[in-house]
Amino acid sequence: MNRMSDAEAIMWAVEKDPALRSDFCNLTLLDRAPDDKRLAATVERALDAIPRLGQRVVSAPARLVPPGFAPDPTLDLDYHVRRASLPAPGTMRSLLDACATAAEAPLDRSRPLWEFTLFEGLAGGGAALLQKVHHTISDGVGGLRLSLALLDLEPDPAAIDTEPSTGPAVPVRTGPTSPTDVVRAAMADAARRNARAVRTVATGAGRVVTHPAELPSRVAEAARVAASLRRQTLLADGARSDILAGRSLRRRFETFVLSLPRVRETARRLGGSVNDVYVTGLAAALGRYHARFESDVTELRMAMPVSTRGRGTGAANQFVPARVLVPIAPADDPQSLFASVHERLGTAKAEAVLPIADALAGLVSSLPTSLLVLLTRSQTRTIDFAASNLRGSPVPLYLAGARIEANYPFGPRTGSALNVTMLGYCDDLHVGCNVDPAAVGDIPALLDDLDAAFEDLLGR
Repeated sequence: MNRMSDAEAIMWAVEKDPALRSDFCNLTLLDRAPDDKRLAATVERALDAIPRLGQRVVSAPARLVPPGFAPDPTLDLDYHVRRASLPAPGTMRSLLDACATAAEAPLDRSRPLWEFTLFEGLAGGGAALLQKVHHTISDGVGGLRLSLALLDLEPDPAAIDTEPSTGPAVPVRTGPTSPTDVVRAAMADAARRNARAVRTVATGAGRVVTHPAELPSRVAEAARVAASLRRQTLLADGARSDILAGRSLRRRFETFVLSLPRVRETARRLGGSVNDVYVTGLAAALGRYHARFESDVTELRMAMPVSTRGRGTGAANQFVPARVLVPIAPADDPQSLFASVHERLGTAKAEAVLPIADALAGLVSSLPTSLLVLLTRSQTRTIDFAASNLRGSPVPLYLAGARIEANYPFGPRTGSALNVTMLGYCDDLHVGCNVDPAAVGDIPALLDDLDAAFEDLLGR
């Protein structure tokens, strides 16, 4: 059985608290509505390429091991692929509101964990596809790889079969089916996991015995990891903002676009990366927003995924979460704020605890669900906002014959005030904001501050 990783199992378990839901969305704007038959064929192609899209979650008895994914024999594509019409005149605002409403509804945990909704009736004859996917299926980078199974490099690629599939919708994986076999397989899996942990500890201890000269350096490394653990996973304080304090389950979706050439040129000029420019712009905007309300907060805590993905890795999650205190106090000029953000991001990515995050997840994933929820909630309450930066396609793409005009990602807030995620497409950077209206009292003002902050940073 294709089992979740320990980190994925934690994400799955803590959703007992709705505020900790980890599904994410991507909104794809199209020049026109795709052909029905071609869209159906495209979805079938994705099911063949990505097994988890056709599988439902199966929990192990007594939580001996993480839940697994098994083929869903009742898979109903008419349930997972939906259609809706926007009221005239089909504005972007009405589309974003409809998407936010759809995103607020939890995924059915008894079915494969995804839903697509095709919205028609956009002004100018356009359409949009909202893709809602649970984080246990994939992380953001893996989600881009999922998209490759849906998208084409040309509007009419050769050899597209638009006839309904006569075979199984997804590859059928062999595995235990009876309750006795499931228990036996789970116990065997647990035994293998424990044996690996014992071997890891024994190997480390044995090396200290056979190489005693390494003991001081290993003690120093342990102290460094312990200090990093306190900074990243054992925070005792709360979120830093005094004006982004409210929390709710409501969602407000907003978008904006940045020029990739301008961001790259700014990164080159200031001696950093595209991500450094992106986070600096967010920090400057949040600084402006706090100044509007005469707040004296000088830094906020940001959650940021750090990819551990290597070449050839698949769609499953390959990231570790990092937390970093980002300065938002007004700087003398954007360059000085950039330098400070650049330094702090570099320090956060080098945290000693991040490489062993998977091992830590293995230690806590089997804790009682109520305790997992309590621990996770206590740590998410320390986060002011979340941000992520995803690489996209440098060339135009097509979905079932329709040209893609924009892609806006909306990441999970998981208890923070807002999540701001950026995705590249051709020469644009499309930014999706998943905002909690209870936290951000004046969303139009925040959007104005984002526009002004990035204009100042990129140069007018």
